[in-house]
Amino acid sequence: MQESYLQAYRAMGSFRGDAKLATWLVRIVVNESLGRLRKMRRTAAVIPIALEPGEELPMSDPAQRNEDDPDQPEREMLRAEVRRILEAKIDDLPDVFRTVFVLRALEEMSSEDAAASLGIPEATVRTRFFRARGLLRESLSRELDIATGDAFTFLGERCDRIVERVIARLHDPPPGGS
Repeated sequence: MQESYLQAYRAMGSFRGDAKLATWLVRIVVNESLGRLRKMRRTAAVIPIALEPGEELPMSDPAQRNEDDPDQPEREMLRAEVRRILEAKIDDLPDVFRTVFVLRALEEMSSEDAAASLGIPEATVRTRFFRARGLLRESLSRELDIATGDAFTFLGERCDRIVERVIARLHDPPPGGS
């Protein structure tokens, strides 16, 4: 982002005013991003970083939390998990659809501004956005079908082991006692 704004600052004299300033800036950012993406593909593979066991996800500002709400940590965890899944599914979209989806849905650009930023017809933006939403919906649906299939399975063996350990500890004499 910083590099894009530096480029825009250096090229401010070449801004003709044919489009909105925001559209011109977005076009510079898109070009810079696409250039970096091409460079990354040539140089290295991206390896996703997973949380280590015991490591926690960063939580929102504690001052904003309602400490009386016992479900707050679960909601934050759920929100983080949904965000992770959505980001992964958006990343999986083909480049042409992902770019339009990000501009329209996340950056809340109009079809007209997105078209001007990408240098493509407005009808193409609308078509790609519609297709991107459909692909995303289909991908998320498959993910949820897989996830909910195992969500409520009964793990009998594991449950039996836990019950055996609890009963064994109940029969053990208390530490330091007679």
